[in-house]
Amino acid sequence: MGPDVGGPGSERPLRVVVVDDEALVRSGLTMILQAGGDVRVVGACSGEDAVALVARERPDVVLLDVRMPLVDGVTVLEEVLRAPSPPAVAMLTTFEGDQQVARALRAGASGFLLKDTDPLGLVQAVRSLAAGGVVLSPRAARTLLAEHAEAAGVGPPTSRALASLTAREHDVLALLAQGMSNAAIGAELDLGVGTVKDHVSSILGKLAVRSRVQAALLARRVPPAG
Repeated sequence: MGPDVGGPGSERPLRVVVVDDEALVRSGLTMILQAGGDVRVVGACSGEDAVALVARERPDVVLLDVRMPLVDGVTVLEEVLRAPSPPAVAMLTTFEGDQQVARALRAGASGFLLKDTDPLGLVQAVRSLAAGGVVLSPRAARTLLAEHAEAAGVGPPTSRALASLTAREHDVLALLAQGMSNAAIGAELDLGVGTVKDHVSSILGKLAVRSRVQAALLARRVPPAG
């Protein structure tokens, strides 16, 4: 997402679509998000209507239930990501070790959240996603890595791959793993956004992962230095 995406202080609110098979969950998430002030839920639906709704509303972010009875979340995700300029998509789950979430991350989701995420954390997650960051529920990430890392496309990092990273790339990876966008990483490290993009591309290649979220998960498998 570009710098014109909404957020605190922006004139344009962030546009969000909520997809869940339970009307009560959709209503609750909508109220929480819109209470943030800079977020506008432009649509909420169940899985069978999701692809058409996203295509029509062109949101910045989609919050997508991973398990739905008629059309599952991974199927919706794959369809949504085929669009020319797809939104950031985070999966919603009630299970800490959900293998469907691992499949979704491999398919290109920008992260996942437990449905009991606190309201402030939910709004902050949407802002991070819209800015190009990733979101990983810490508690669920630990379980997912312990049980379904391979399904998520995140094998254990080799010592050779880690050694190939420069000191600056280690810095960038650490901040990426916190969910920061390229702009936020650049501000933290006093680097231009283009330079951060180059570092991220290099990191993905050296670690043999396809996405920021896989790199973020892999970073959590790296033992602390020292």
